[in-house]
Amino acid sequence: MKKLVALVLSLCLMLGVVSFASADEPVVISVYRDTFNLANPDSAQVKKVEDAINAYIADKINVKIELHDLANSEYVDKANLALANNEINLLWTASWESTIGTNDLVPAGAVYDITDLLPGTALYASMDEGQWEATKYNGKNYFIPVYKDNVEGYDFQIRTALLEEKGWDLSSVKELKDIEPFLEEIKDLKYPYLTGKTAMFYRWYIDKYDFFTADANTNFFAIDRATGEVVDTILTEDYAEFCKLMGDWAEKGYISEDEATKVTSDQATQTQDWGFNWWTDIPVNQEASQRANQDITVIPITNRYAHSTSALGSCYCVTANSTEEQAKAAIDFMGLLYTDTTLADMYTFGIEGEDFEYVQEEGQAVKHVKVHSDAYWHSMWESASATVVSPLDNEPDNKADLYKEFNGSALTSLAAGFRFDKSPVEAAYTACANLFDQYGFALENGAVPADAVDAYIADYQSALDGAGYQDVLAEFTNQWNTWKAAQ
Repeated sequence: MKKLVALVLSLCLMLGVVSFASADEPVVISVYRDTFNLANPDSAQVKKVEDAINAYIADKINVKIELHDLANSEYVDKANLALANNEINLLWTASWESTIGTNDLVPAGAVYDITDLLPGTALYASMDEGQWEATKYNGKNYFIPVYKDNVEGYDFQIRTALLEEKGWDLSSVKELKDIEPFLEEIKDLKYPYLTGKTAMFYRWYIDKYDFFTADANTNFFAIDRATGEVVDTILTEDYAEFCKLMGDWAEKGYISEDEATKVTSDQATQTQDWGFNWWTDIPVNQEASQRANQDITVIPITNRYAHSTSALGSCYCVTANSTEEQAKAAIDFMGLLYTDTTLADMYTFGIEGEDFEYVQEEGQAVKHVKVHSDAYWHSMWESASATVVSPLDNEPDNKADLYKEFNGSALTSLAAGFRFDKSPVEAAYTACANLFDQYGFALENGAVPADAVDAYIADYQSALDGAGYQDVLAEFTNQWNTWKAAQ
């Protein structure tokens, strides 16, 4: 085995690809990841996947993983605790994630600086340099982006069966308010308009504002795309209009009170209880059908934008508590994960024959994946690179090319490259963000009647100001103007 590892290392060096593998005992790294497609991962099956992965990589890299799959409902809390206890080496996170998101981890000093470890590795070569540049903080690499739909835009999704049953022509639907006549027809459903416990102003108004933080909880300031200036979005006509529409829809029975009270199931789209729902635009929107376990029709609504946080919509980081040896092992593992289809499919879909099977219909150039497990199941976007994970059975052969084209054809945000350093006003920023659940979330999920919206927004702004919002806005404006002047 030692001779084999040495030979592999020699070949990698000859090819100019650095590997940190050695002939010593495997370096053990603890991997934590979220589970979105299942209500609860099956711990026994996760262990089987872990064992299968370790057996597969044993003669390729000198790394052994400990795989921790956590349910989405408890991921943030459990991962936070494990992070505090130094129990994680490789953590899945995202720019939009709460508490352990990318914008939280860097200021907290919780992530390992991998800038000098990346060049020359298989991981670095697995995607273009622009991805690494776009995901830097303060000029340094702390995160490993999942090469997926690394731009941001939003669509409607609707159950195809419902669409066919009603015989609707949705060609006139160009923005949110256009679906109201259709909601009236299906108001007997539990969720005519399913928000999924999600505040949607930030998403539906992305064409007007650059919400560069990619965080709905702090959508109270943004860059106006038309003027390039900083705005207090809470005081815009757009915000009042949106919140009144939500309040009106709730009163008409189009939005369930489950949304505002946050009891809507994360698996609601897998039922027949809903009509319209939002969808993050991706290159292969057929994935919506896979996630919902039923045929879904997707209707584009907003443009797509490449901005500072879009490439970090799904990523990994090496934790700061890791040793250099563990950091290098993590990069070795990620390099193989992003370049080896067998490993990527195993990590994403589980055990072939148990969790999924390969199928290849007549005319298909490559093998496709058919998932049939309720024990282990992830999506490509939160697992590994779109260029290496096998397409699902309802996806095209050229899925990888579609992702490259999708990312390359997006609009570039005027704020691309700008990151707000909240540390000078962190206490006030956090205090303002904490007010969002009380005010913003309620306003944006129909909990406030339309005729009470103006007064509620005034109370919201007053509470924000009391928490130090004007200091946050001034600091953000100063940083934005300084950055803009330097471009």
